[in-house]
Amino acid sequence: MNLSTQYLAAHQGHQNVSVPQYDRDTTGIGIVHIGPGAFHRAHQAVYTEDAMNLSGGNWGICGVSLRSSTARDLLSQQDYLYTLAILDKAIRYQIIGALREVLVAGPQSDAILDRLSAATTRIVSLTITEKGYCLNADGALDLRHPEIAADLAHPQQPQGAIGFLVEGLRLRWASGTAAFNVLSCDNVSGNGDKLRRAVLDYARQIDAGLADWIAEQVAFPNSMVDSITPKTEDYTIATVSEAIGAQDRWPIQREQFTQWVIEDNWGGERPDWHRVGVVFTSNVAGFEKAKLRLLNCLHSTLAYAGSLAGFNTVYEAASDGGFQRFISELARAEIIGSFEPPQELDIEQYSRDVITRFLNPQIHHLLSQIAWDGSQKIQMRILPILRDNLRLQRSTQRLCLSLASWFEFICQALQQGQEIVDPLADSFTRIAALKSPDPATVVQGFLGIDSVFPGDLAHNPVIVAQLGDSLAALRDCRRRGGSIADVLGVQ
Repeated sequence: MNLSTQYLAAHQGHQNVSVPQYDRDTTGIGIVHIGPGAFHRAHQAVYTEDAMNLSGGNWGICGVSLRSSTARDLLSQQDYLYTLAILDKAIRYQIIGALREVLVAGPQSDAILDRLSAATTRIVSLTITEKGYCLNADGALDLRHPEIAADLAHPQQPQGAIGFLVEGLRLRWASGTAAFNVLSCDNVSGNGDKLRRAVLDYARQIDAGLADWIAEQVAFPNSMVDSITPKTEDYTIATVSEAIGAQDRWPIQREQFTQWVIEDNWGGERPDWHRVGVVFTSNVAGFEKAKLRLLNCLHSTLAYAGSLAGFNTVYEAASDGGFQRFISELARAEIIGSFEPPQELDIEQYSRDVITRFLNPQIHHLLSQIAWDGSQKIQMRILPILRDNLRLQRSTQRLCLSLASWFEFICQALQQGQEIVDPLADSFTRIAALKSPDPATVVQGFLGIDSVFPGDLAHNPVIVAQLGDSLAALRDCRRRGGSIADVLGVQ
């Protein structure tokens, strides 16, 4: 049997597989989502599914694909149903019915505009990545961007996300229909603010009155999303199909943990997301900081120190007793307390949840991928914590060992001629100090990279000394054939 509406009727009691608890046939579409890829289908669509299971509502989703027809072509064969496999020690399966249709820009652009302008559409959400906003370096809409220029030339026949949003709103403005709200779900800091800027800049090119109406009537809440969603592979399709007893052409998988935080500046209706785990807050930035400092800082620490120790995945590194003790102590002693967490977040529990996520044997998160672009990542994940701890006169020893692990990771790659995936890869090869056997010289070489280390850290004697000691300990350990965990354990 193929996954379909008929499957739902026949498998209401299927063991370990949950199915929609609302009547899909009578549920209307209230959300248009631009970019119905794996993350949306594993995250926002699931929250919406859970909300409708709990309290109903006409919150079916129309997916809009700007380029590919894959989602439409595959999911239309199974009534737009698909399976979510929740990866934990025991795998659970949930059939998601919130997605009701997928439309593809180009051949179905008129139908997309009909959905956007329909009074029943109350929310338009997006997962298009930051580059889909078409902003320039100053944060304004790039009017010379090919997609923007093409849509401005033919604004009533848009092909890009910004063009569709503005044309949909223009049609509502012209007909006297209430505006929808626009919800960015991209993993971008200040995503709502950035999307609002893009939409208003575009609308001003069309009609100043339209831009003013959008500014007054449309909410663009910032949001934060989090959940690891591994790529769907052939084995995923086979495993899921066998588990549910039906052929699912495009299932998805996700870790157990999931988080969605939305700025509480909402106007108008929304699903009962707050009843199924969504946090509405005035402090989205606080949640972002917690994620950067706990999840991302610990991820990077495992990536560099774990790679030096010969581990391949987050699960392998975090399962090592020494590594687990180190990241737990790093979180407790140097990260928690470095900032003021949002009042809605239990920071101690969140820290424990982060480490529990690392210990999920079903998630094969490669350390090599997390290690990419380290010169950019450490500026967001480690250096701000160092600065705050110095200001607060808190310990920085473990953070310096984390940073020294990145130094040694780069040095080893240079010595062994390995590819370095980093915007500064060419610069590293030209810095002679990075090839020195002397740890203090190496530290000065890295700290001399002005684009990464401004003077406040580069000339701080405490940081310089701790980095030198940490790098020396790492190298001594490797020279003796010891375990990196031994170095971690004494910090």
